[in-house]
Parts: sequence; structure tokens; C-alpha cells
Amino acid sequence: MAIHLADKLDTGISPQQFIDGMTKNQEEFKSGYEQFAWENESDREFFESLKFRDDLRVLILAADWCGDVVRNVPVVFHALETADIPTEVLILEENFDVMDQFLTMGGRSVPVVIFTDTGGYVLGKWGPRPEHVQQVMVRFKQENPDREAPDYQEKMTECRKELIAAYGEGTDHHAVIIKELRELISGF
Repeated sequence: MAIHLADKLDTGISPQQFIDGMTKNQEEFKSGYEQFAWENESDREFFESLKFRDDLRVLILAADWCGDVVRNVPVVFHALETADIPTEVLILEENFDVMDQFLTMGGRSVPVVIFTDTGGYVLGKWGPRPEHVQQVMVRFKQENPDREAPDYQEKMTECRKELIAAYGEGTDHHAVIIKELRELISGF
């Protein structure tokens, strides 16, 4: 069954309002945004070519406390700005009804970048992390299914270190996000 989010279109905040309203990680977020650069001309041209499409809308589920939001959303904002795709941010804690339609391995993980048509029908989604980084979490969850295990938190701390390492140095992950977004959008 197709997910329909027409009732959520025009209810979010703008990317700038999200940045301005951040009470956590704002400087790190802005730094990631300012460090963005197109790694190749073909990707930039692809996103610029989307300016001629008026059939796409984007809702981004996000929370300012989340490290994946801070790492990934600045890149997503740049891509969507270049494409001129209307974009709104839905704050996670105010939109559990939407979040619960986009769970990651049964959990609430952000960011989730949701592409819809103008009628609010979901065309696709990206997130919460680049695929190669997400694989670290998939492996962790498979190996540690019991959240109540006495060593779960200790193992989760190690997993977070692996996640950070998988992102790579500096802005290494930016080009990966752009590539994944481009592949997704090319499908609709």
C-alpha cells in the first residue's frame, strides 16, 4: 500500500528555520553545511536539472540532537537547494505518526528524507545514514538483538565508534550521500 502524506505537506518548517531553531549541535551543523562542495560536475548538473521538475516535494524527519542529522542533513539541504525542490523539516518529536511509517529495523532513526509527489504520495526515501555506514548498525542489531542484555550499552558505545569511523574523515561521506540521493531520484 502506498504511503500518503498530503496532510503533512506545508506543516513543517523550512531548512533555515530548522537551522535557526537548533538548540543542540548548531555550530557543527553549520560547519558541515559550509564545508559542502560538489565533488564532481556531473552530480551538480544532475541536481540543477531537477529545477525543471515541479512534481517533487521533500519532507525530512529530523532532530537537532542526532549526530546522523548533523552529518547528513547539511548535504541533503545543499542538494535540494540546488534542485529547487520544496523542502520542509518535520521535527521528530512532533511527528511520531510519520516516523512510525518509516522505521529503520523497527526503530526510530533520523534523518529520513521522504520524497513525495505534489499530492503527497511517497515516491521514495533516504536515510538515516549512507548505506555503507548503515551496514555497521545492521550488523550490530543482528548480533545484539536483546536491548536488555547487561552489555548492550557497552556494545552500543563501540558500535557508535564504528559508525563514526565508517563516515570517514572530514567530508568524505558527502559525495556518497549525493550519489545515493541521485540514484534514488533517478528512479522517479
